[in-house]
Amino acid sequence: MSCDTGIKARKPVKKESTISQQYEQSEKKSMSSSMVRQEMPSFTLDAYDAKSGHFISVSSDDYKGKWAVICFYPADFTFVCPTEIAAMNAKYDEFQKLGVEILAISVDSKFSHKRFVETEPLLVGLQLTIGADTTKAVSEMFGVLVEEEGVALRGRFLFNPDGICVAQEVQADSVGRNVNEFLRQVEAWQYATKTGEVCPAGWRPGKKTLPVNTDAEQMTGRVGDYITIEELLS
Repeated sequence: MSCDTGIKARKPVKKESTISQQYEQSEKKSMSSSMVRQEMPSFTLDAYDAKSGHFISVSSDDYKGKWAVICFYPADFTFVCPTEIAAMNAKYDEFQKLGVEILAISVDSKFSHKRFVETEPLLVGLQLTIGADTTKAVSEMFGVLVEEEGVALRGRFLFNPDGICVAQEVQADSVGRNVNEFLRQVEAWQYATKTGEVCPAGWRPGKKTLPVNTDAEQMTGRVGDYITIEELLS
């Protein structure tokens, strides 16, 4: 299993293709590989709902009109993965207060997810739903599939209520992501969306924003008149 055991370069998978397939591939290469500012792909998955202990079906339609987090991880029964899931779960109530829905996904089956939750001590009391991307199609749609290894990278995507991805974080296996930083980003995105102001580096609720919706001309080239580096880093 590649998860947590060291970083390896991803190898390009060579496949024979027709002329039309080669054209489609060249078209894909011309597009951004980032999900940011794209609509959430349509999907339907079997899933394990840890809160109820039941198997359910989830789809992209379930997240329409909501702030939503789609969070990929490499595999069940690994090492960094349960720490990330547990950290997200520890902040579950805070995400819920912000109206944010969370879906974790790996390529494991729903039965594996159930067993994983039942046996891993860190996952006691888990409230999250875990999708089973057994065909790997959803991981591929989100651009996180490592095809030659059959697992997903650590990919976390934030979608606004219009179904548009406003933030993503993708990284390799050995280092877990920071849920506190992600929660901060959610708060910042919701504030910016509501007010039309923009949030500088490190912004948290109560800190200074940049009112470009009203003072854009005055601020151009003079951001330092509005905020200092000390305020940014405080």
